Amino acid sequence: MHDYIKERTIKIGEYIVETKKTVRVIAKEFGVSKSTVHKDLTERLPELNPEMAFQVKKILEHHKEIRHLRGGEATKRKYQMKLQKDEQQPV
Repeated sequence: MHDYIKERTIKIGEYIVETKKTVRVIAKEFGVSKSTVHKDLTERLPELNPEMAFQVKKILEHHKEIRHLRGGEATKRKYQMKLQKDEQQPV
């Protein structure tokens, strides 16, 4: 494994433990894909830092448990915004 991959993996691991942000948000902030972040956290991190990997795993499991709530909220906001936009347009 290249050094830059190791460094990125550790940085992403530390970041998710500190902020508890989602994989999608972290991928955007680090400029990599969601699958890269996921691979770093689930495959590479356990080799580099098993203790941190355990903490990260708990956070990822929590995100997985509540994802249906996040999706529902996003859909609710989407339709509320559409309704507001429709109300503002002149008939």
